Amino acid sequence: MFKHYTMNQVVLPLDLEMKLQENDIAFAINDLVESIPEEAFQDFIRQTGRPAYHPRMMLKIILCGYTQSVFSGRKIEALLQDSVRMMWLAQGYEPSYRTINRFRSNPLIEDLLRECFVQFRNHLVENKVIEEEAIFIDGTKIEANANKFTFVWRKSVERFSEKLVEKSNQLYDELLEKEIIPAIQRENEEELSVKELEEVVEKLDEKIEEYDKQIKACEVGSERKKIRSERKFPKQARKQFSDFMLRKQRYQNDMKIFGDRNSYSKTDPDATFMRMKDDYMKNGQLKAGYNVQIATEGQYALAYDVFPNPTDTRTLIPFLDTIEAHFFELPEHIVADAGYGSEQNYEDILENRNRTPLITYNQYRKEKKKKHKENAFHVDNWEYNEEEDAYLCPNARKVKFSYHSKRTDRYGFTREFKVYECEDCSACPLRDLCTKAKPGNNRKVYINEKWESQKEYVRTKLSDEKTGEIYGKRKIDVEPVFGFLKANLGFTRFSVRGKQKVTNELAFALMAVNLRKFTANNPKLVTDDDKNLSKKNPSNQNLLGFFLITVFGWFCPSLFLFGRIMELVDQ
Repeated sequence: MFKHYTMNQVVLPLDLEMKLQENDIAFAINDLVESIPEEAFQDFIRQTGRPAYHPRMMLKIILCGYTQSVFSGRKIEALLQDSVRMMWLAQGYEPSYRTINRFRSNPLIEDLLRECFVQFRNHLVENKVIEEEAIFIDGTKIEANANKFTFVWRKSVERFSEKLVEKSNQLYDELLEKEIIPAIQRENEEELSVKELEEVVEKLDEKIEEYDKQIKACEVGSERKKIRSERKFPKQARKQFSDFMLRKQRYQNDMKIFGDRNSYSKTDPDATFMRMKDDYMKNGQLKAGYNVQIATEGQYALAYDVFPNPTDTRTLIPFLDTIEAHFFELPEHIVADAGYGSEQNYEDILENRNRTPLITYNQYRKEKKKKHKENAFHVDNWEYNEEEDAYLCPNARKVKFSYHSKRTDRYGFTREFKVYECEDCSACPLRDLCTKAKPGNNRKVYINEKWESQKEYVRTKLSDEKTGEIYGKRKIDVEPVFGFLKANLGFTRFSVRGKQKVTNELAFALMAVNLRKFTANNPKLVTDDDKNLSKKNPSNQNLLGFFLITVFGWFCPSLFLFGRIMELVDQ
């Protein structure tokens, strides 16, 4: 005996919500988006044209697609016709892939996505899922949607630009020497600007036009041939200067795109070529990508940002500014790995933000090893005389204070050093082991007192039981989020181009990771009374059920249909 099954029986469309499990992720997506204040959607309102899809609905279906590892607009469109949860979230609407792609690339969506993270964090705090005592910061590199061989390198552009300046100056001097064109007024004697190159081209055009008139007016063949011969060099110069002008404009545009970077991709100018762990080319080839920074707690991504520079050190301060401006107030402890440890970062967190940095520095683990502590030639292990302000080297010679020094890096940050110099390194039997200074020069030691005090502060905090325990959570808090993002969700490459669009897509992916984790750990996201609108008004469903029984009961005697209707009434 089989259960009743027929393809010829009319089945009434029922509420799709009934087909979803109680802890389906669609409910979490719906609750999150519905928690966003109505004011956040005001910028999407248009007074003219065809009414648009509601941004709440668009946000829900895109988030749902990302939770299912679907990042393509066309595939999200297909899910709207196949997936029950997508049908329920869209409530029967089927926006096209073009509409979906335009929406997720809209600049207005950036604030909406940030509001999603704010509301999600508030929900975590209310349910005491996170403690708000620290945030854990880390970064990873994700490949951009760009061709692998469209790189432009700063050094190459600078080299070509220098050659262009040299050639243009040489040719310009030759034109003046042969009195082909008069001298032009130059702003910079070292190189010709684009405007000045254009002026040279105009003067050469005038000169060539004079030759053309002479040729036309001359009737003697030999004279005309002579004039053509004289015209040849100005025509060649005009062609070269026209090329110089275009190349000069291109090089200036390249330098503008570079900014502080050393490379960019022609396909996606905001992307920078970086070394990544997943080198599928197996030859160390750089790939266009973005440096993704996230702040987590409880293995949930609470804030995010995207940077074009590959190193993490210079991303910390702007990322903290982003968190304070758009996400939440910074907690007491800022936790990160040694890639973020620098004098500038410590100074910013301690002095400007009044927070506690639990951030190691590059030599932290090395300094704890026995080999470092027993190294007699390292200044950390030398005896220091505070009264004389001098160190005692392994050969018992004094290394006295000599002068103060300042170093400013290319980003404008200045470090101050006290320079100590050994009184005499000549004839020292340990010289070759102690210093690499040239013969005749004594060993110098550069001490940055501020940096040393910051390192001592960090060592003290990491040795403390409470703060040390907080730092110990770093690896099990922030690292798994990247694993969830890349391995579980399958998000290893951006599908859009441009920093703003990339940032939006990253927000969708990180929120998808959060929702999947939260749904798995919390079967009941909200109470039964607040889960959805249909369950807030059970009387409406009862009336609908009785109406269906009355109208269709006599015409649809199918046990299957009758059972479905009774289930609806029981709700």
